[in-house]
Amino acid sequence: MVLKEVPEHDCFSHLEQHQYIFELLLGHIQLTLLSVSIAVCLGIPLGVYISGRDKIMKPVMGFANLVQALPSLALLGFLVPYMGIGSITAVSMVVLYSLLPILKNTCTGLRNISSETLEAAKGIGMTDMQILFKVRLPLSLPVIMAGIRISSVNAVGLMTIAAYIGAGGLGTLVLSGIQTDNSAMILAGAIPACCLALLMDFVMSKIETAVTPVSLQPASKKMSTKTIEQIKSQRKKTLAVAACIILISGGFLLGRELVNRPDIRIGSKDATESVIIGNMLADLIEAKTDIKVERRLALGGTMIAFEALRSGEIDLYPEYTGTGYSTILKNKLRPGFTPEEMYNMVEKQMRRDHNIELLGSLGFNNTYVLAVTKETAEKYHLKTVTDLTRVSHNLRFGCSPEFAAREDGLPGIEKTYGIKFKSVNNFSGTLMYTAITSDNVDVITAFSTDGLLQKYDLVLLEDDKNFFPPYYMCPFINGETAEEYPELIEALKVLDNAINDSTMQSLNYEVVEKGRDRAEVARSFLLDKGLVKTSDFEE
Repeated sequence: MVLKEVPEHDCFSHLEQHQYIFELLLGHIQLTLLSVSIAVCLGIPLGVYISGRDKIMKPVMGFANLVQALPSLALLGFLVPYMGIGSITAVSMVVLYSLLPILKNTCTGLRNISSETLEAAKGIGMTDMQILFKVRLPLSLPVIMAGIRISSVNAVGLMTIAAYIGAGGLGTLVLSGIQTDNSAMILAGAIPACCLALLMDFVMSKIETAVTPVSLQPASKKMSTKTIEQIKSQRKKTLAVAACIILISGGFLLGRELVNRPDIRIGSKDATESVIIGNMLADLIEAKTDIKVERRLALGGTMIAFEALRSGEIDLYPEYTGTGYSTILKNKLRPGFTPEEMYNMVEKQMRRDHNIELLGSLGFNNTYVLAVTKETAEKYHLKTVTDLTRVSHNLRFGCSPEFAAREDGLPGIEKTYGIKFKSVNNFSGTLMYTAITSDNVDVITAFSTDGLLQKYDLVLLEDDKNFFPPYYMCPFINGETAEEYPELIEALKVLDNAINDSTMQSLNYEVVEKGRDRAEVARSFLLDKGLVKTSDFEE
């Protein structure tokens, strides 16, 4: 099994796979450390400020609780339109989630110091600032550090979601594994993440010991003066090392953003098919031009990828004409569009409203289909979607959250066909197929080029009222990028109508059933068709 998502060659050694996982792990550590550090720098001062101000503390803590209650993907959805994709947005999300434990524990620690201790400090003539730094904060440190430890461990898990917006980290492997039904790839991301969480907790426990005043430590009464001084010296060294690691991590991330900037960034949605095509586009540009390319693939759903394109975070990504017409441009669907009509309408409106160009159809129509098992089809005599109308009240439906909300999805089907399912369950990616084969649902939505349709031998119901519009895949490119790099457009012309429905389904099947890497499948197709040569990628 090949784990690497963005290969340099068609085949990889175990060493290269391990190097790739290590790179993702290193990036995950850097993002996590930076996030926790920012949360600490914000949370502790804010906690100190509000701890003695009840009128301010309640709304601030209420806001922190509200953020904590928001689903992480929902928060990303709020942030992406304003901050774009990438590591900055991912770090911002984790910082917001990490604030609550730090804020709460800082306030609790400061407010639980006995009044007698504070009165004694005032009695010997200490100022408010002296009391804060010499009495209140040192006595509160064990409680504050407990909050930081909680935030640190949580941050490791939360950062896996960064992969949805192209920020990297171990979530890249987890997301790829889910989309390709590859358990080994999921474990390749999940196991290092678990180990990192345990390591983070251990390191934070050591830092907690280092920052806790020696007099508050259990064994302090038995220590000699010399031992106490040695502990204080060691504590300073530990804190200095921790500070250096954090600064280096932050500097590395900043440097990575500023240095080695690509000419263009190619994105894709998180579906297997979209990632395959994204790799094809990148390979062709690298092979046929001198343009420096960065791949930001598997960015999540339609609106995340499109917002990234519109805001300039990426320059190019593959999208479907039907999705562009209904979901992005918010046009009302009607049956009967020809592929040419759909393409021309989307092209005209995208250019007018968003300065985005379409670079021609790749040739395959990945339209929505409703699928059932052979047993369900035989039991209820199902051949068309209309046949569902008489039995839908007995059937459980499975679809993606996006499909459940889209006008060209479930709401439109219910309205056009008069269907009302017994229940609707939301699943992501390949989990729909797991659900229908394990008898958790009876009907699922799928795409006509899904490789898993071939794997599970499902029955496709005919869309006899032609509800679903054409979904031909086209490269969507920022107009400014197209004008600046005309050679890019020329390089991609070889893909015009180069892939039909059955070919795309076979390419998807290679990934989901045979476990081949998506980048490898993309490059193999280009090589087999003679669109590129192996020498094009040799340095």
